[in-house]
Amino acid sequence: MISQSPINRRKSRQIHVGNVPVGGNAPISVQSMTNTNTLDVDATVDQIERIAAAGGDIVRVSVPDMDCAEAFGKIKQRTSVPLVTDIHFDYRIALRVAELGADCLRINPGNIGREDRVRAVVEAARNNGIPIRIGVNAGSLEKDLQKKYGEPTAAALVESALRHIEYLDRLDFQDYKVSLKASDVFMAVDAYRQIASQIEQPLHLGITEAGGLRSGTVKSSVGLGTLLMEGIGDTVRISLAADPVEEIKVGYDILKSLRLRSRGINFIACPSCSRQNFDVIGTMNELEERLDDVMTPLDVAVIGCVVNGPGEAKEADLGLTGGSPNNLIYIDGKPARKLRNDHLVDDLEAMIRERVAQKEAEEKNVITREA
Repeated sequence: MISQSPINRRKSRQIHVGNVPVGGNAPISVQSMTNTNTLDVDATVDQIERIAAAGGDIVRVSVPDMDCAEAFGKIKQRTSVPLVTDIHFDYRIALRVAELGADCLRINPGNIGREDRVRAVVEAARNNGIPIRIGVNAGSLEKDLQKKYGEPTAAALVESALRHIEYLDRLDFQDYKVSLKASDVFMAVDAYRQIASQIEQPLHLGITEAGGLRSGTVKSSVGLGTLLMEGIGDTVRISLAADPVEEIKVGYDILKSLRLRSRGINFIACPSCSRQNFDVIGTMNELEERLDDVMTPLDVAVIGCVVNGPGEAKEADLGLTGGSPNNLIYIDGKPARKLRNDHLVDDLEAMIRERVAQKEAEEKNVITREA
C-alpha cells in the first residue's frame, strides 16, 4: 500500500509555469525537453504530446534564433502543455516568445548582455506573468569564473548563480527558479546543497549530460535521489541521451521510490532464482510493457516463490506469489484466487486493470461526495 513519504521538503517560494505550480507545497513536477528541430512544428508538437502522455508536467523547447521563435508560437497554439523556452545570447528572442505565450523563460542573465537588455527581458516576463529559470551549467561557466577556479567546481556554480540572481534582485523580480547542473554527481549535489540555504526560490534538479539510458538513469538516481531525500528540489529533469519519454518515466520512478509522487504501477518484483514457480523476469517484462498506459497509483507484487511472496503480496494492492501446483493472488492483503502458469500474464493483466478501474471508481465517488 502506498504510504506518505517521511521526507521533510525544503520550504520554497511558489511560482507557476503555466498551470503547474513549482515550489511551496506543490508536488515535485517532472519535465523533459524536445530534441526535434523546433522549425519542424509537426514533429515538435508530436513529441510534446508523447511526453505529456507519459506524465510530463512541463516541456522545454530550444529557441536558438528568431525563426525558431516564430515556430514556437505555432507550437504553443497546438498544445496545452506548459512550455519553457530555452534562450541564449539574443534578448530579442526572449521578448518575442514572451509575446507568443511562453510559460517560462530559461535564460542566463549574464549572457544576455547589457543591463538594459536584461531589464527588457525581465519586464517582458513581469508584464506577461512569466517566471524565469536561471540555468547554470558546469560546461558553460563565465570565463572569469573558469579562470578564478581553474576548473568547474560547486563553488563556481553557486557564484555564477548568485551573480545572475543579483541581476533579478536589482530589478525586484522574484518569480524565478534556479538550476546548477553538472555531469559530476558530487559537484551537482554540493552546489545544490549550498544554494538551497541561500535563496528561497524553487530549485530545478538535474544531472546534466548524465549519459545513455542505463548509465544516465543510475547517475541521475544517485544524484537527484540524494538531494530529494534531503528535501531539496521542486522540479526535476532527467538528462538522458534517449527518447525524452524515457526521461519522464525515470523521473517518476525516482519520485515513486521516495514516495514523493504516485503515478502508475509500482512493481515489487523479486530478481528470481531456482525457487521460482513461474518465469518472473518474462512476466515482469510483459506486464511493464502492457501496463505502460496505466497512470493510477497501484502497488503490485510479483514474487516467484513462497519464501518472501506472501509477506510482500499481503502488503501490496495486488500480489502474486509463486506456488505449487498453482500460484496465489492476494488482493488488499487477502488470498483471492489461484492462477496457473498458462495464461498467467493475461490473467494478471486483467486483474490489475480491474483493480485499477475499481480504485478509479472509488476515488471518483469520494470526489463526488466531497463536492
